[in-house]
Amino acid sequence: MSHVVLLADDDAAIRMVLNQALTRAGYEVRPTGNISTMWNWVSRGEGDILITDVAMPDGNAFEVMPGIRKLRPDLPMIVMSAQNTFMTAIRASEAGAYEYLPKPFDIAEVLSTVSRALADARKSGAQDRKPEEPGEAMPLVGRSAAMQDIYRALARLMQTDLTVMITGESGTGKELVARALHDFGKRRNGPFVAINMAAIPRDLIEAELFGHEKGAFTGANARSSGRFEQAEGGTLFLDEIGDMPMEAQTRLLRVLQEGEYTMVGGRSPIRANVRIVAATHRDLGQMIRQGLFREDLYYRLNVVPIRLPPLRERVDDIADLVQHFLRAAQREGDAVKTIAPEAVRLLQLYAWPGNVRELENLVRRLSALYADEQISAEIVQNELDMGVRPPAPAQNGPVDISVAVEAHVGQELGEYEPDLPPPGLYQRVIDRVEAPLIAMALNACGGNQIRAAELLGLNRNTLRKKIRAHGIEIVKHSRRG
Repeated sequence: MSHVVLLADDDAAIRMVLNQALTRAGYEVRPTGNISTMWNWVSRGEGDILITDVAMPDGNAFEVMPGIRKLRPDLPMIVMSAQNTFMTAIRASEAGAYEYLPKPFDIAEVLSTVSRALADARKSGAQDRKPEEPGEAMPLVGRSAAMQDIYRALARLMQTDLTVMITGESGTGKELVARALHDFGKRRNGPFVAINMAAIPRDLIEAELFGHEKGAFTGANARSSGRFEQAEGGTLFLDEIGDMPMEAQTRLLRVLQEGEYTMVGGRSPIRANVRIVAATHRDLGQMIRQGLFREDLYYRLNVVPIRLPPLRERVDDIADLVQHFLRAAQREGDAVKTIAPEAVRLLQLYAWPGNVRELENLVRRLSALYADEQISAEIVQNELDMGVRPPAPAQNGPVDISVAVEAHVGQELGEYEPDLPPPGLYQRVIDRVEAPLIAMALNACGGNQIRAAELLGLNRNTLRKKIRAHGIEIVKHSRRG
């Protein structure tokens, strides 16, 4: 017996294409172009699955989906929409949709989703979820295919407590994604606490994370709660997790394994009730190979990986992002501005090493400094010419370290423009150069510290101190092996 598919879409061409594909796959299809007919079918108990567009001539599917869930909790619903925004995916998830498919969609994906939905419905039936209207503000902007994948992944994660690892270049919006997971998830009523590992002195990270008791160390004149305690019942966002020293990594791993922690100087374990979201712009796989990041901690954090694409991989989103930032500037008091299509095309040709953060800074600057009502291509070109240093010529030999450091510092300064980066820039740069240098020297010497100290020109005691400070794991082996 074939399954009956209720198909509701205002577009006759889409109805015809889906009708033909579903019929060839062995389904009986009942297509309609309005919500009223679809609702009549559902209320009479007809159909085994519903595929519906959001915007229809006689209403919005999100307005009737709660009623359908109440009336037919066993009926899987697949939502389609050309309004391919983050909020559309979230509203579809909260309204009880089995899946959200942005238009244009792949027919094979539709058929696969229908098959999975029917199989899951046979196994366990649908789960009732109380729909809640999210706020109007859209935390993520973009309609590109790359962003659609992220929206759908986030929508599936909202009702879970799974640990998430967000990777991506600096400026891609990792904290925005972490906040979206919190603000639209089941811990939304709890606190969202963010901590940047790169901005905290190495010897204070454990106290910052887990808190400390009075007298735990010099200067600890009173008990102080840590970020785990502050995030109780909510979300703890560990930004730049790749900059966490090895000692702190060990303690964090213990918390993730046992679900409890102890304050610095404390004795009584405290139960941890937080969702962990971590983020990094580093290659943790390479850091694991260098002995700079624990492999077991990586797998504890990387339960659900989300990669944020750099802006150069989603240039179709630049126009939407520019409009979003112009509206934000207007809300803060800037004059109403528009941008010429030619100017947008110029922005789409730029490489954006600082990603979305760099684009936002540029748009804010254009909005504030130029009196023109329309931002022209000439204005954009002038700003890009002034703000971009030509790339260094490709080298066949080793990269000049001073050039690499200059590029790194310049990128970090540019990411926070017009503000300054967090304090401790000098030590962060030194750590990032020193740690891989020592790790690679040890590896070259087969883990022999005496030979590594000689190679580096360091005193053996100094080398040991630096190995401990950076938390470098020593693996002894023969170079030939």
